[in-house]
Amino acid sequence: MSRILVTAFEPYDNWHRNSSWLALVELTKDLPTYPPITTRLYPVDYQLLIDRLESDLTDEFSHVVHLGQAPGSSSLALEKLGVNVASRIGAQGIEYGPLVPNGPDAYQTQVDLARLADLLRQAGIPCTLSHHAGTYLCNAALYYSNHLIRQRQLNCHAMFVHLPLDVSQAAESKTPIPSLPSSVCAKGLRLLLDELTRSDRV
Repeated sequence: MSRILVTAFEPYDNWHRNSSWLALVELTKDLPTYPPITTRLYPVDYQLLIDRLESDLTDEFSHVVHLGQAPGSSSLALEKLGVNVASRIGAQGIEYGPLVPNGPDAYQTQVDLARLADLLRQAGIPCTLSHHAGTYLCNAALYYSNHLIRQRQLNCHAMFVHLPLDVSQAAESKTPIPSLPSSVCAKGLRLLLDELTRSDRV
């Protein structure tokens, strides 16, 4: 039986809320009857994120769906790669190093993202494919989840979905910025979760 872990991030920088969490809250207002879903709110901190992933990723989950905020985007973005790069603010500005020393350069999600993107677009939900999830915590969640899955030989697939700002967040901005209602994002997530577990109900 499929079980899914869905995660979101806490607010960061000047954002008082995170659209990933707003969409996840909206999703929980009308959860599908299947599959069983576990939700998590993750801190915006590398080590704490890794600690939480180490604790949460077990063989009880068939899929892990990470959510993150993408200011400036107007569509859901499905991320293809998690790369072994971590960016941090150092004395000389932004510094880059490996997320996992001696780890693989990248992990590619094993989920059929093109099929999922087509499904969402057919339902009227804007959705695009993205090559990788950046070099910060969104990328870290995708990369490290896949790293744990390989290390622990889990029968699990991890993926990452970047979400636009919610309309309420855009309304707080003094300059125009793209947004999408959290209710629309949640609808897309319901379709995505249903498709990921469709084979269980056939």
